[in-house]
Amino acid sequence: MEKLRGKISDWFKKNPNFDLVELDHVDVKEDPVRPELPVSFRTSYGKKIYGLKDEQGDIVSVICVAHTMEVPSSVAEMDRMSKDAYLQSTHRAGMVGNITVAYTVWAKKKGGGKHIVNELYKKIQRERYMNRLVTLSPLTDMARKFHIGNGAKELRKNETTVNYEYDITLEEYETHFKKIKNKVEKLIKKVV
Repeated sequence: MEKLRGKISDWFKKNPNFDLVELDHVDVKEDPVRPELPVSFRTSYGKKIYGLKDEQGDIVSVICVAHTMEVPSSVAEMDRMSKDAYLQSTHRAGMVGNITVAYTVWAKKKGGGKHIVNELYKKIQRERYMNRLVTLSPLTDMARKFHIGNGAKELRKNETTVNYEYDITLEEYETHFKKIKNKVEKLIKKVV
């Protein structure tokens, strides 16, 4: 029983530190969703590539985003919308679109995909002008399971894509996690 208690306590103590960093290059062949999009596309006109560094300095996952003022239904529409938001940003003190559209994500290590979405969500909450995190995902069960499993809701099905939206606040997530952690710790103390 003591061994089980120790394992559960260790699990809760593990709070990996990650650092969300902007990347200027990725190997697009590693992208399982949109390998046809070159780096020049991913870094132009309001689009960015982010990597998630773990405590060892390794990139554990990658996410590509575009900043827009509307929710796109295709890659071509997203490209047009991000260019428009980028050009309009000169009139808004450099604020490029209030919607962050994640259009591809992949993990290099287990759990990296979930963690990079969470870190991106935290970043969006810190930015005053950004207020939504939406995806432009392929119509696959894998994408659906990933996003629904990470707290997103299906926003809209399009002809070749689907949009999911992450709309829970970070504070709610953290509050629920703390409640669950406290309940499990109380149960462990009762059992032991």
